[in-house]
Formats: sequence, C-alpha cells, structure tokens
Amino acid sequence: MPAATIPVVHPPAARYSLHFWVRYSFVEYIRFMWEHGGYLIRRRHIRWPMGMYLRLKSTLSAAAHFVLLQRGKRMYEFQIDQHGIVRTSDTGVSLIGWDDVQRIRTYSSGFMMILKRGTLPIPFRCLNKDEVSAMQGIVEARAAGELQFRAS
Repeated sequence: MPAATIPVVHPPAARYSLHFWVRYSFVEYIRFMWEHGGYLIRRRHIRWPMGMYLRLKSTLSAAAHFVLLQRGKRMYEFQIDQHGIVRTSDTGVSLIGWDDVQRIRTYSSGFMMILKRGTLPIPFRCLNKDEVSAMQGIVEARAAGELQFRAS
C-alpha cells in the first residue's frame, strides 16, 4: 500500500493571518442573516411571494436561535490563518479547516463564511483597515484555491 500524501498549503496563503474578538449584537446578526437569505433565494431563482416568505422564515429562525443560544452574551475569539479557522468561546473551541469553507461572501455588515454546515459572520466593526484588507486577501486566496489542502 503506498504511503498517504501529506496535505500542504500553498505558500501564498501563508501571508494572511487574523486574530480578533467578536460579540454579536442582535440587529447585526439579523442583518447578516437577512442578506444571506436573500443571496440563497436569488441563487435558487425563487420568486415573489415564496421568496419573501422563505427569507422571513429563515431570518426569524436565525433570530430565535440567536436568542435561545444566547449568542449576544458570548465573546468569540477568532484566529484565521492558512491552516483554517479557530473560534473560541465560553462553550468551547471550534476548529474549522479550509476544506469546510465553501465560499466567503461580502455583505454590507461584513464577511460571511459559508461552511458546509452553517455560516460564520465576521463584522467589519471588529476589524481594522489592515485586517479588512487581509480578510479580502483571504477571500481572494480562497477563491483561487490557495487555502485548500492539496496533495504534494
């Protein structure tokens, strides 16, 4: 049996690294979910009135989860680099590899990482200008495939 290949990340991705903290506000979180719901509905070509119904339903569902999971009371620490995303809060640590990130979208409030199972909003207010440009570099590197594991 041949030896397994070791995953490596291409060198251009190594220059992007972020470390920041987020405490989501209810309005900000709902704004992210409203915009994201609109993106999903447009992508699936769902029209009026069903599109509006689904957008309202998904946003209200996100609002309920925000309240029930007490996301507004938690401080999240993020570390984003070429290896992936580490999100730490009082409930534990989430390790998210780049292979779990399907795409990264830019909305009016910030960046939205669309994962295989869920989303990860990153508000602009938590990032300074250098971090926003680094995040845009991550978006470009992810789109170019530089932040994916590949066989060497």
